[in-house]
Amino acid sequence: MGSSSAATSNLTLPGASSPELVLAHPTAAERRHNWTLSHAMWGGMLTREQYLEREAHLSSAPALSRDGGLTTWILTLAGAQPDARPILSSCETLRKRALVADGTVSREGGQVVVVEDGVAHGLGSVFTDPRFRGRGYAGRMMQEVGKALRSWQVDGKDDDDDDDGGKVAGRDDGRHVLFSVLYSDIGKSFYARRGWAPFESSHATFPPSAAAAAETNNTVLRPITDADEIAELCVVDERLLRAKLVRRAGAGGRKCVALAPDAETMMWHMAREKFIMGRVFSGQTLPTVRGAVYGSPGRRIWALWTRWYYKEGNLLNILRLVVEDERDEADSSSSSSSSSYLAEGVGAILRLAQAEAAAWRCEDVQLWNPDAKLRGLIERSGVEHKFVDRDSASIASLMWYGDGNTWDIDWIANEKFGWC
Repeated sequence: MGSSSAATSNLTLPGASSPELVLAHPTAAERRHNWTLSHAMWGGMLTREQYLEREAHLSSAPALSRDGGLTTWILTLAGAQPDARPILSSCETLRKRALVADGTVSREGGQVVVVEDGVAHGLGSVFTDPRFRGRGYAGRMMQEVGKALRSWQVDGKDDDDDDDGGKVAGRDDGRHVLFSVLYSDIGKSFYARRGWAPFESSHATFPPSAAAAAETNNTVLRPITDADEIAELCVVDERLLRAKLVRRAGAGGRKCVALAPDAETMMWHMAREKFIMGRVFSGQTLPTVRGAVYGSPGRRIWALWTRWYYKEGNLLNILRLVVEDERDEADSSSSSSSSSYLAEGVGAILRLAQAEAAAWRCEDVQLWNPDAKLRGLIERSGVEHKFVDRDSASIASLMWYGDGNTWDIDWIANEKFGWC
């Protein structure tokens, strides 16, 4: 096809600032060619054919990706024919639900802070063909994509024809784009120069332990295995998160934002895990434990997780950890019985995660960006741990599209579920 070596070997390519460069959407053949090239970088334990199959599956099978939820972008030459043009750089975006509470607006007359629903786009899979690296094409593409996402797939504006003759579905629901996020594996400066400010990027790490589950109180801890329960917990989680956004925005006089921790997002991660594990552990019964819940309704603590497999350094990633009772959350730093309950519950969940990691060949358990209260509970849980500040890998970065400065945004629930 056109982006192969034969089709581009005789091209004289313009510089990265040239007006000849444009954003486009690739054909199916161009996507497959790009996946073939990126397998060496992101294929992990999958063969090339398995990787191609995974990318095709994740492009359409999970609900988050369907109906235009996932968009592929390429930087190429204006006027060049699909399947006969160079793909100078590429990336993907996932459309997500987003929330914002604005504590900076005047609240005269008793007006309260409210949560606004909107759209966020998560960027990932930024890739440049090795033949085209070092020319600034990725940076140019990101500048163009950052601008395009401000109005992408909202207000009926973006039902564009793609290069296969189909539609890039808009999923128009009347909301507007609040922000976009990405998770940089090349440090903080590259994307910061293009408008994505780096935010807190830390994690707690826990070693796998086959014996850890035996140390928990099984009368109040149980594994999460059912998709319907995951969906129910996500509804409760979002309700709690909305209330937290209002509190934080009102108390701090800032704009507080969050990605919605909805079931579509969690199931996208779990579909990714299921596909990979089905190949890595071919012929074996796959795990059914997707997380754990401690306590009874009204005072539950729960976590959802997935397992990630690489050529080395396999991980069990905790996507989200939630404390249901707001009074418990507020009291978690004290020496009260509530604090003891929370520390015990967090410890029980982490021990089950450690046991699951040991059972499924994971070398580490990670929980992203625990806040000060959760760090305190981890300290009191009795579970072996370390806190790590990342400066080069998976740097959570955000570009704000509303009024004000990105650096003034307070990103709430900046946890692993937001990654894409």
